[in-house]
Amino acid sequence: MIPFNQPPYIGTEDKYVLTALKQTKIAGDGFFAKKCQKWFEEKTGASIALLTTSCTHALEMSALLINLKEGDEVIMPSYTFVSTANAFALRGAKIIFVDIRPDTMNIDETKIEAAITSKTKAIIPVHYAGVACEMDTIMEIADRYNLIVIEDAAQGMMSTYKDKPLGTIGHIGTYSFHETKNYTSGGEGGVIFINDEKYFDHAEIIREKGTNRNQFFRGQVDKYTWVELGSSYLPCELQAAYLYAQLLDADKINHNRLASWYYYYQKLTPLAQQEHIELPYTPKECQHNAHMFYIKTKNLQERTALLAHLEKNQVGAVFHYVPLHSSDAGLKFGKFNGEDTYTTIESERIIRLPMFYNLNRSSQDNVIETIYAFFHQ
Repeated sequence: MIPFNQPPYIGTEDKYVLTALKQTKIAGDGFFAKKCQKWFEEKTGASIALLTTSCTHALEMSALLINLKEGDEVIMPSYTFVSTANAFALRGAKIIFVDIRPDTMNIDETKIEAAITSKTKAIIPVHYAGVACEMDTIMEIADRYNLIVIEDAAQGMMSTYKDKPLGTIGHIGTYSFHETKNYTSGGEGGVIFINDEKYFDHAEIIREKGTNRNQFFRGQVDKYTWVELGSSYLPCELQAAYLYAQLLDADKINHNRLASWYYYYQKLTPLAQQEHIELPYTPKECQHNAHMFYIKTKNLQERTALLAHLEKNQVGAVFHYVPLHSSDAGLKFGKFNGEDTYTTIESERIIRLPMFYNLNRSSQDNVIETIYAFFHQ
């Protein structure tokens, strides 16, 4: 079976994790956590980068940081992972879903303004497949209406929009280090970027269970006490050490994945030219990170048949997501603004092919030949 995913593994993770195990401090914000955070700040230009236990928790931190209250509204695409909505619904916000663009599967920036009301607090663009949303337009709308932009860049590490790293364009940004992502901290993990200075102090406090612990250790306050609501969002040193090993080889991982992505694209182009499938689209101002390679079939029926064919031939391929606005929780905690012109119909056409670090050519050829066999039957 050709797996859909294999967590990235460089080979130096063991050494760094063992080193972390021998440290006197293995809880959060130790030696390796600080190394990782410095790496992100230098690599991306983010003002502050703070490791978290997951991208979900980074998004939950964001909701606390912007002081989201019950009755507030946040705008996001319905075509996204449930964490994007959960983080804000947990604070009592109403989720306002808008349609996506069929070319990139990202939020349609032209649909955002019509969804804004007096209760709107934030816009949550999701950079699907590591391809950037139209951030200039989104930031201009946010500035005009005094809204906060929180980038869900869970899939976007090493991707850019007009040469700016994803996650550093909005007021707040987040990455994921889940085992399905390009980089992992041992299965789970995340980071939050604080790009607006008014959130600097609060971010540390919220992440440290709502206490001023870090300020106390730096000698900025004379008492260590509970200051505001927060939670324990710090990953342990073992996770940070695992991640740090991969950060040191970040470019190597990125180049390897891009090579696999472009090989798929080249070999499957004839099928696209014959209008059997559609291939991913990347706007010229965007540099993606080869997080995923997907194809689109004509319709749901054809996708179902192709997935069955791939499974029969030992190829691990998947589809996602079921649009959130049509789910039980989506109906309860949100609503779709405007027409669902593309979200549902495009979600029913996507198939994600095997894509991971060190995916070998023979496996890719097998995947490609299996797809060709289906359409040439």
